[in-house]
Amino acid sequence: MENKAIEVGLVMKSLQADFFKVMQRGAEEFVKESGCCTLISTGTDSQTEIEKQVSLVRQLADDGVDAMVVVPIDSKALVSPVAEAVRKGIKVVNIDIKLDDALLEEEGVEVDFVGPDNFSASYAAGVKLASTLSKGDKVMMIEGLSVADNARQRKAGFDKAIEEYGLDCVASEPADWETGTAESVFGRLYASHPDIKAVFCCNDTMALGVINILKASGRKPGEVRIVGFDNDAVMSPLLDAGWLLATVDAYASRMGVEGIRHALSLLESGKSHSGNKATPFTIVSGK
Repeated sequence: MENKAIEVGLVMKSLQADFFKVMQRGAEEFVKESGCCTLISTGTDSQTEIEKQVSLVRQLADDGVDAMVVVPIDSKALVSPVAEAVRKGIKVVNIDIKLDDALLEEEGVEVDFVGPDNFSASYAAGVKLASTLSKGDKVMMIEGLSVADNARQRKAGFDKAIEEYGLDCVASEPADWETGTAESVFGRLYASHPDIKAVFCCNDTMALGVINILKASGRKPGEVRIVGFDNDAVMSPLLDAGWLLATVDAYASRMGVEGIRHALSLLESGKSHSGNKATPFTIVSGK
């Protein structure tokens, strides 16, 4: 489909985060090469600006875009503006972080989800981490923003690995996807539990904060095993140096593209939804 008259809005979270920079770049390159549509890509300045993201969705709907691809910060708060867009006849595709199913049902709309199985990916990363530990070893989890479905799914996946391998989770708190917040949260928790063996971080941005604290405390690479999520480019040297044991690659650049493709297929078919689509993930380890 080559039609630059078609307008597709891509609404992301923090455009300061590597994951969404990659998503935006991949989407823009795809649209430029394919000529499939005019892309309006936008996002927030941080991982927690829920109201700003609600406004971005509503503005695109008011502007009359043909389709919208949305990564919600808050799985519940974004349901209402998305439902409003659907009722205006806009084809909406939800990617990366799933909107709340119960609220969508209350709104009387169906929105296709294109993205990874965060539970399975987090469980696989948790198994990778647990395989390097012994039963009873103390571990921590640094969680994502609690209102996001992917944060809940990643926590649940790691909890399953903890239970299966008999690890002792001494602390688990959210750090809202941000490096500075993770430094503050982990610094406080680490002071109370300096004997931990590992930390599962629900994204790489927070893993960076954890590693910064460990470095500042004089720990060596690998003394405390760290697992992240997203495979951000900034983490590659930390993987190679042994600070990061592993991370999950959810293919940010491809996810945005798949969301746009799905939206274009809905426009072509005239359907409002056609079913969810799972995107791949891979566990990436250091050298």
